[in-house]
Amino acid sequence: MWCYRRSRITTLLGQLLVVFAIPLTGCGGGSNSDNGTTQGGGPPPSVSLKLQTVRTGFSALTFLTAPPNDNARLFVVEQAGRIQILDRMTGTPNPTPFIDFTLMAPSPISSGGERGLLGLAFDPSYNANKQFYVFYTDQSGNPTVARYMRNALNPDLADQSTGVVIVSVSHPINTSNHNGGMLAFGPDGCLYASVGDGGTGGAPAQITGSLLGKILRLNPNAPRPPAACTNSGPNPFGNEVWSYGLRNLFRFSFDRGTKNLFIADVGESTEEEIDIATGLLAGAGVNYGWNIMEGFLCFPSLSPCPPPAGLTLPVLEYDHSQGCAIIGGYVYRGSVIPALPGTYFYGDLCSGFVRSFRFVGGQVTEQNEWPLLAPGGSITSFGEDAQGELYILTSQGSLFRIVPN
Repeated sequence: MWCYRRSRITTLLGQLLVVFAIPLTGCGGGSNSDNGTTQGGGPPPSVSLKLQTVRTGFSALTFLTAPPNDNARLFVVEQAGRIQILDRMTGTPNPTPFIDFTLMAPSPISSGGERGLLGLAFDPSYNANKQFYVFYTDQSGNPTVARYMRNALNPDLADQSTGVVIVSVSHPINTSNHNGGMLAFGPDGCLYASVGDGGTGGAPAQITGSLLGKILRLNPNAPRPPAACTNSGPNPFGNEVWSYGLRNLFRFSFDRGTKNLFIADVGESTEEEIDIATGLLAGAGVNYGWNIMEGFLCFPSLSPCPPPAGLTLPVLEYDHSQGCAIIGGYVYRGSVIPALPGTYFYGDLCSGFVRSFRFVGGQVTEQNEWPLLAPGGSITSFGEDAQGELYILTSQGSLFRIVPN
């Protein structure tokens, strides 16, 4: 969807989280073009939002989350391989990281450019089983999902000896980009992971036998192989693949309210897009179109055309006059901003804008841009705490909370 090539991204961010700017492309279903202005009504005129600084001075932030029902702590992920715990109210970090892969000998993680520690998810039963999951690129550059356990005696420390690889995706040896990086538990109790197309032109995204350019649906408790989840029915292709036709999906999320799946797929040359899948088994077997389509345009001609049958087109797209790489966020389900439940927030790595919309009756409505939420740096991820409040992370190492103005 977006025009910036890998070399341009690297120039832009150096050794920071290039992963966010990595071109991702896919096709979903819809027909809205976001021109950066309020459309369809927008939020109530009285609603105003701002950023509240939680903490600055981090190194290459990639993600934020919290264990279920943990209203006191935030878990912040740094690309090099550290997960730090912050006090949710004060932003004060614990003196010792929750886990620090850089201290392992050897470290399982390769970091730099688009590689590193990219994702974190806590088991829905974390308080009982102490299991959490990380997404990283291994020393060979392969996107990897691994399960770890919390320390049996100290809730602020992980047990670094408990790592078990659930799935490792073979990545082309001549590329280091398009790794994906998101982990999240779905409403079916399965663990979902996004893997990029490997940066070699996108062909693997259309091959259901390949794990590149896909959303994977994993059994969080199974050894590998195989790691496919079978809750509420098997995966559609007999392997770990759940959805396909994605370029470099860095962030997706499940709406806590509707259970819909929101997918923000970074584009190649022209368009950034958002896809939405609905229902309990949202996205099962769906082809989002890359590398046949880029947004609503045929690829590689980038011209309007009737999409081939069987593809799901985006619900929203914007072109590269507005940004370079979409950063997907969350549907707001917190309580601090009572006028906005059901509003989906997203941003752009290069432009640094933050926009939102609501998805009602299969249509995008209430599109809006929030100038006071632009952090003044490159947005690398959104985060969501246990209470459903939202955060913005930047490549400059700053962490902000979205609050009423």
